[in-house]
Amino acid sequence: MSKPNTNHTTRARMRTLAKLSPFELKDFLITAAKETAAGNPSLFLNAGRGNPNWTATTPREAFFSLGQFAIEEAKRPLNLLDLAGMPQKDGIAARFNTWVGRNPNGPGVKLLREAVEYGVKKLGFNADAFVHELADSIIGDQYPTPDRMLAHAEQAVHAYLVKELCGGKAPGGKLNLFAVEGGTAAMCYIFNTLKANRLLKKGDKIAIGVPIFTPYIEMAHLEDFDLEVVPIKANDLPNVDPEAGQYPAEEIAKLEDKRIKAFFVVNPSNPPSFAIQSNTLRQITKLVKTKRPDLIVLTDDVYGTFVSGFRSLMADLPNNTICVYSFSKYFGCTGWRLGVIATHEKNILDRQIAGLPTPAKAALRRRYGSITLEPDKLKFIDRLVADSRCVALNHTAGLSLPQQVMMTLFSLFALLDDQNTYKATCQEIVHRRLHALYRGLGLPIPKNDSYSSYYIMFDLMLWAKMRHGEDFCRFLAKNYEPLDLIFRIAEEHGVVLMDGGGFGGPKWSFRISLANLPDETYEKIGDFLVNCAQEYLSAWEKSKPQNPARRQE
Repeated sequence: MSKPNTNHTTRARMRTLAKLSPFELKDFLITAAKETAAGNPSLFLNAGRGNPNWTATTPREAFFSLGQFAIEEAKRPLNLLDLAGMPQKDGIAARFNTWVGRNPNGPGVKLLREAVEYGVKKLGFNADAFVHELADSIIGDQYPTPDRMLAHAEQAVHAYLVKELCGGKAPGGKLNLFAVEGGTAAMCYIFNTLKANRLLKKGDKIAIGVPIFTPYIEMAHLEDFDLEVVPIKANDLPNVDPEAGQYPAEEIAKLEDKRIKAFFVVNPSNPPSFAIQSNTLRQITKLVKTKRPDLIVLTDDVYGTFVSGFRSLMADLPNNTICVYSFSKYFGCTGWRLGVIATHEKNILDRQIAGLPTPAKAALRRRYGSITLEPDKLKFIDRLVADSRCVALNHTAGLSLPQQVMMTLFSLFALLDDQNTYKATCQEIVHRRLHALYRGLGLPIPKNDSYSSYYIMFDLMLWAKMRHGEDFCRFLAKNYEPLDLIFRIAEEHGVVLMDGGGFGGPKWSFRISLANLPDETYEKIGDFLVNCAQEYLSAWEKSKPQNPARRQE
């Protein structure tokens, strides 16, 4: 048993801490939880992190084995003490096949062989060119060329995105990809380039689907951007409800307002973890095509692989959409910093830039004039690349080459998995933990096809209202702060949760990650939450006036 610490956070302190981002607030919760678990680290349970506790092993084995082949290739033209040359392209595919023959059972070698075959037979790659890109890039001896993304890497990741985010059916035309340092870098680059190219100006309105990953809200309000945010609010319903976490039709209808320049959404949502259902996707698609063909849509689809049959807005609105995807959660590689930004080759961003007023066009010609003789023709996605290095360093832009190789191998690993075995395993992990948590809570198990089960968002006040009515809700609001529960469970049980209000969700809500702790801990967390709820109920019962007849007794 944990020993509750005695330094209970005061209501005044909670009100002060409520001003912080939930990602900064968590540090205070961690301190409290670690004090409770002092001397017994196993009692410290950080369910606030979104970092998964699994890693995709086979693509990593392939990566490290590929490095050995690449070293052999580097030594061919020059082999001195501690120093070699660079892998050479001519005949490298044949040498790769010979190396595979010498190491048929090496870690990840089977995937390497099948990945090269897939690239050549399915994606139409030249064998020497593809193997050389892999070998030379894993060595990391060159600047990224092209700087936006390596040619073969882009095509492999393109095929992966089509499979996982578009239901296997590519939008007409092709997507242009920019390999970036994870989804967080993608967000920063997109905000900056939208501003730099006058597509979003200070004071402009944008719509944000809430609850959402907090930085989308926080960045919009920074002085750098100073955007007016119109919230598109998802239903706050129990997870067992089929409409839980969905955007009601009247909320989507807000997008008809022509003053709204862009709609930002995380799909499946973070933290509610619900994918946008097909009827809502159709409503958004129809609205954009008939009433708002000028609307910029940014969709962050990092959790899409955790929902079977997932479909991104990019699939139905490719010309309007900027898609952000990160490999971090699915493959357990947050430390690799692997992400991509995707835009369609024909998109409204390029058209809107072409239609800017003359003074704005002149300013942008000056901005990009040092990197192209025809700055007016520079595509939005290539402006992203240039802006990511303050334009002046465009010639050294681009994600590091070993990172792009890892991204390529992750993509080809998934493309070769015809039975989606890896996907089923990842989904089963989070579903199993979801069931364990709900056993601890004593609640029915959610059955919702749109639920990714990566996080759960629980609204204490909604639960209080449904179970015990408005009087109990008024008691909670009068006597406690919205952060009370997450501090209480940290101080009494050593468990760290995230503040849901900081994600644009209900003030009394909290987020639990189902990805980052051992299976057996989730039922315990459910038990601890029940204990905390019982404390509130007991305090409420004690606060009620006693029956006069009983007082006389």
